[in-house]
Amino acid sequence: MVSPATTSQPVQQILGREGMSLRVLTRSDIADIPIAASDVIEAVRGAYLRVADGSSRAPAKIMMRSPHRDSVAYAMPGYDGGLQMTAFKDYYMQNDEGKKEYITITLYDDKAGVPIAFMDCFRVTALRTAASTALIAGSCAPTGARTALVTGSGAQARYTFPFLLTALPNLGQLLLFGTHPDGIAAVRAYLRDQHPDRDIELVSDPEKAASAADVLVATSAGPAAEVKFRTSWLKPGALFVSVNGTGVHPSSLRDADYAVATSAGQLAVTGTRFADEDGSLNLDAELPDILAGNAPGRRAEDDRVFVFNSGMAITDIPVAHALAAQAIALGRGQEIKLWS
Repeated sequence: MVSPATTSQPVQQILGREGMSLRVLTRSDIADIPIAASDVIEAVRGAYLRVADGSSRAPAKIMMRSPHRDSVAYAMPGYDGGLQMTAFKDYYMQNDEGKKEYITITLYDDKAGVPIAFMDCFRVTALRTAASTALIAGSCAPTGARTALVTGSGAQARYTFPFLLTALPNLGQLLLFGTHPDGIAAVRAYLRDQHPDRDIELVSDPEKAASAADVLVATSAGPAAEVKFRTSWLKPGALFVSVNGTGVHPSSLRDADYAVATSAGQLAVTGTRFADEDGSLNLDAELPDILAGNAPGRRAEDDRVFVFNSGMAITDIPVAHALAAQAIALGRGQEIKLWS
């Protein structure tokens, strides 16, 4: 990562060319760029800490649903005070005839006042979400946590296990509840690639598995989302992280002994289904304050802790910048003279 006093490597390359251009980076341009889970976690931790100290800005996202079909769009701005970088992230998803999902991010260097890149944000989103989950687990999991259950078999589930093991290396039992055979195979293969000595155990009884878990991470977005995991299923002291709320019962927030969100503002936009009967969304803490030491990760060891892990552009920025810097240094992508 770069310091606030310097201009980023991508910007140095852009400023060295004639005219103003924008580097477009496709999914394949950044797919094989190496980045360690520990580096992503620390980058995302820094992003949250800068929100807590006020040097960064993380406005709540804007959500819009189509009146004609099953589709939704989000727009998320953010400013990273460490990198001195502004970004706009956009997400569009339609479910009418199979799931169609598109995620992009545009990076601007605020110090130099120039654009850096317009890029696919699928991998960035998966990485920073798994990093947020790892930070939540490191701060809110019960002491001596040994068993982790992940629900779902998509990209987010694939990244979650290696990141959890980075945050909680003493996890002994890794459980997976999923319904898609190819997705399950991909989750298992990715874990073995990152941790050759580890494997996952498939479970068929979700409630029984949840009641045995110290850490439950719900990433379900496909058929597995038909099962709605509940805080009431958990044993005392367990941690429940909601990544994709479609597989989480609406009672989960209000049934928690201690409730946390990555952002109260984001919860109010995308987590309204978790509201009480009077429409309130009661939280005990936000993750940036927990990481900064301004709030505890739990009040008591036997607290059932529920955490709403919602996407924030501020956590995308350092991860996207790290991948873009390497990709541009390798000469990847296409320069578009958009303002010519």
